[in-house]
Amino acid sequence: MNRSRITGRGGLALAASAATAVALAMAPVSAATAAPAAKCDNRNNNTIAKLLECVSAEGAMEHLEAFQQIADENNGNRAVDTAGYEASVDYVVETMEAAGWTVSIDEFDYFVPIPTVHQLTPQDVNHPAGYFVTGSAEGSVTGNVIPVDLALGTPGGGTSGCQPEDFDLTLFEGDNDIALIQRGACEFGIKARNAQNAGAEAVIIFNNGTPGNTGPMSNVTLIGANPTALDIPVVNTSFAAGGALAVPGSTATVSMFIENHPQQNVIAELPGRNADNVVMAGAHLDSVPAGPGINDNGSGSAALLEVAESMRKVKPQNTVRFAWWAAEEVGLVGSQAYVDGLSQAEKDRIALYLNFDMVASPNYIFMVYDGDESTFEAPVVVPEGSVQIEDMFESYFTSVGVPYDDAEFSGRSDYEAFILAGIPAGGLFTGAEDEKTAEQAEIWGGTAGEWLDPCYHQACDDIDNVSMDALGVNTDAIALSVLAYSYSTEAVNGVRGANVPGGLKLPAPAGAEGTWAGGGGGLHPDHGHHSAS
Repeated sequence: MNRSRITGRGGLALAASAATAVALAMAPVSAATAAPAAKCDNRNNNTIAKLLECVSAEGAMEHLEAFQQIADENNGNRAVDTAGYEASVDYVVETMEAAGWTVSIDEFDYFVPIPTVHQLTPQDVNHPAGYFVTGSAEGSVTGNVIPVDLALGTPGGGTSGCQPEDFDLTLFEGDNDIALIQRGACEFGIKARNAQNAGAEAVIIFNNGTPGNTGPMSNVTLIGANPTALDIPVVNTSFAAGGALAVPGSTATVSMFIENHPQQNVIAELPGRNADNVVMAGAHLDSVPAGPGINDNGSGSAALLEVAESMRKVKPQNTVRFAWWAAEEVGLVGSQAYVDGLSQAEKDRIALYLNFDMVASPNYIFMVYDGDESTFEAPVVVPEGSVQIEDMFESYFTSVGVPYDDAEFSGRSDYEAFILAGIPAGGLFTGAEDEKTAEQAEIWGGTAGEWLDPCYHQACDDIDNVSMDALGVNTDAIALSVLAYSYSTEAVNGVRGANVPGGLKLPAPAGAEGTWAGGGGGLHPDHGHHSAS
């Protein structure tokens, strides 16, 4: 759709230029004039003014406190396939049912690798075990451990297993030989393929012992230069375990099996007059195992809960559907499973998808997914209509005098499955591990030289790791966009709806600050896997 299109009656108008007023929304109501909770619960917040009077950072914070308590009671995290995640699902379901939404559970297969490294002699010890996300066969092997060209005295050095000649073929003539290989110099898959070709029935690759590379490895694959999966089990372990296993006379049991641990997305709907034009918004509910995940992504999850509670009595033109995704932190699994499970007709019903992942970073920058690629050339195809979603958020920020910048339209969060299906998408982001520049600190405050989220993927991503300012501004932006699109998505997909009660008016976007123009940040976390050594 042409970005400069102005829609007719019943649609949201989008700006043709900075001088053109955009008929989108009234200026938001200040948090200082927030309505009493009882008033918000009992009325139909069907106008922008009413809804923004009722949603607040304080309301979202109540949900963040609940997520923190869940983590505190469950080993400090809410990671997928844990009791903490299950409790988070229960909390969202109970909250949304109490708010009057129609709630369902979308269960999907979640296959969990179970690797083991059990040394039998000369000591009996279970070593920490890691797995390769692709490329290993399943199975269990008990046998002799055969070191392959190790360099234990020089952590990070050596080329163990990189060349076929590293393997003494006479040592791999038995039926249960386990190759012990040190990380370094070439891809994991090349090392493992050479071991299989030499006659090994299993492989252990241990870490290289350099700073930060001592424990078992995660998010690694055997598929790279080595293009196909192997026929033998391959696991990884720590540098210390490698040293213990390298002792002459070592025997061990190595196993790799895959178990299905079904996981749950939470889906909630507010039925509209038009069931065939669905406005979706989502946030991932799981944390990383390292911490409670209060900014990443309790913040997006809590903001959606706050908006949903305040919309409980709204009777929208379009059906509104919220989603809380599982297993985002391990590769966008839940959202992809959901989209894969939809028929083409069901995908066609989805007018747009809005994604909210990390919207309250303590050292924040306000960012909008760069659908028009004005700052970043997208590494994915940007579906038509995504530019208009970007304009909506930018016009809102302009209306409240908040400077904003672009975040790469990268597909590195749960909107990836939707854009790959051709569904228009957009979203908000306040930053992860990018360092704030001096220029950005001048514009948004905060501390130059520090990560935008100093506790990104760490134990300290707790209730103290959020900016109430960022949370408040973005919760308002989420509320405005959802309510506006619940009445009409004409500017995005051409489906005429209804006028938003009370009217809508926002200025044209002021324009991104351009602080990423020199390259670098604004990226969503990369959920890819690594094959290099």
